[in-house]
Amino acid sequence: MRNLENIQSSRIYGRRHGKPLKPASQERLDRLLPDLEIILPEAEEERFHPSVFFDNAGKSNFGSYALEIGFGKGEHLAWQARANPERGFIGCEPFINGVSGLVDKVAEAGLENIRVYMDDARLLMDRLEEGCLDQAYILFPDPWPKSRHHKRRVVNDGNIRELARILKDGARLHIATDHRGYCRWILSHMLASPDFVWLDRGPGDWHERGEGWPPTRYETKALEQGRRSTYLRFERRPRKA
Repeated sequence: MRNLENIQSSRIYGRRHGKPLKPASQERLDRLLPDLEIILPEAEEERFHPSVFFDNAGKSNFGSYALEIGFGKGEHLAWQARANPERGFIGCEPFINGVSGLVDKVAEAGLENIRVYMDDARLLMDRLEEGCLDQAYILFPDPWPKSRHHKRRVVNDGNIRELARILKDGARLHIATDHRGYCRWILSHMLASPDFVWLDRGPGDWHERGEGWPPTRYETKALEQGRRSTYLRFERRPRKA
């Protein structure tokens, strides 16, 4: 397992709080979050299959599991959960306003296949069993553009190794960004990994979301401001025997 102190000293997210929530959203958050939130047990040496986080929903209902790191206000995560009711989804997001946005969508659609971890995603990944996930998403992460902040970028060698550990052979990793410098960074790190293969073959692939990848407000706003998004798809290579 990774060093807990190192994770806590180099966080990969920004602020936790934004504007005060509207009373209705706050009430809904207080009422529904306890059933959705993942609280990790204190025994740090113990690892878990993601099914344990869905026990109250009937874990036998889910044949596969997916992780989204930094889900914003939950547009993509809620869309995926609606489109794939047979799959359990775990979203990591420390920003309370974003979590509130997702909870609103969960309530409106009556979704039962979403769980939320409200802290650094690395702390959760560190506690998951090997080869337990079928999909992972990192969509429009903070690019941390200043050089001194590059160590906070979620796509780095350590996190790539951890994703390779928890993803099944053949599992897909989807990454999107509208920041050119970060795109180059992502590709240089991912292509250096022996555990992943890049599936895109040309601009027609990486400039299009493709099926099963819905648009979000952030993406639309970026396009309106002249920033074109890049969509990268990787597959976990088979583990060596």
